[in-house]
Amino acid sequence: MNLAGFDIVVIALVLLVVLVLFAGIKTVPQGYRYTIERFGRYTRTLEPGLNLIIPFIESIGSKLNVMEQVLDVPTQEVITKDNASVSADAVAFYQILNAAQAAYQVSNLENAILNLTMTNIRSVMGSMDLDELLSNREVINDRLLRVVDEAVGPWGIKVTRVEIKDIQPPKDLVDAMGRQMKAEREKRALVLEAEGFRNAQILRAEGAKQSAILQAEGEREAAYREAEARERLAEAEANATRMVSEAIAAGDINAINYFVAQKYTEAMATIGSAPNSKIVLMPMEASSLIGSLGGIGAIAREVFGNPSTGEPPKPRPATTTTAVRTTPAVNPFAPNQGS
Repeated sequence: MNLAGFDIVVIALVLLVVLVLFAGIKTVPQGYRYTIERFGRYTRTLEPGLNLIIPFIESIGSKLNVMEQVLDVPTQEVITKDNASVSADAVAFYQILNAAQAAYQVSNLENAILNLTMTNIRSVMGSMDLDELLSNREVINDRLLRVVDEAVGPWGIKVTRVEIKDIQPPKDLVDAMGRQMKAEREKRALVLEAEGFRNAQILRAEGAKQSAILQAEGEREAAYREAEARERLAEAEANATRMVSEAIAAGDINAINYFVAQKYTEAMATIGSAPNSKIVLMPMEASSLIGSLGGIGAIAREVFGNPSTGEPPKPRPATTTTAVRTTPAVNPFAPNQGS
């Protein structure tokens, strides 16, 4: 098939239009940004979707991922403030906010962020003691995040997080820290034991004090009641003595017999209850004792009356002077004086 010159030109033009269309239509996926350069100079940034550029005049400069990315920071040796050598690694999260700055403000963006993070890790951790370094990871992470984010700001980068993954002191230092921790715990246990013993002693002393106070109060109350009882007993004895004295003054011989019989009975009870007494041998006139008990009954009838017959108490007779003949006592065990 022979083609004329006009046909060839038409076909060439169609192919050229197709090539121009393919060269001028650009599709940007979600999460990415494309920079456009015109004769090598940045002009604009293509957003996700379908975009048109001028073919053969404009071209794509850089394809940048604007999603948050993870950067693994390798392990490095760090010298702390107290000259302890530790190994530390970390992880950083960053995101491109300005595609043009990230493409044209720094070369090899990921390597730049990595080196900047490692340098700041050595600076921040080197300004702290080992104990502070091991116990304040949150402080280290906050300081690293603030310093690194401020440094990468001109590059259109946002560092969202910097985390220290692991801090490894030397083995001999770990052993020394273990011994120190053990000593501290033993010391704390001894202190707690001493405090517990002291508190127990204090509680015992307080209990003994309260017991002594209560015992003293009980003894005081018992002494008070005993004194009160003795006082009432003395009052009763005084009243009885006064009544007997009044009866004797009135010339009632039965009152004398009551008084003598009472003392006689108390003396016999005392002698019989003595701990060193085994056998008591002494003369005793039973008839006199029975007569004294009869006198006690007569005095009671005169004072209170006879309740069985309803007889009222008898009035006391007038005081009279009666001559009493004294008869010497006869001792049956004494030798006969007449013989």
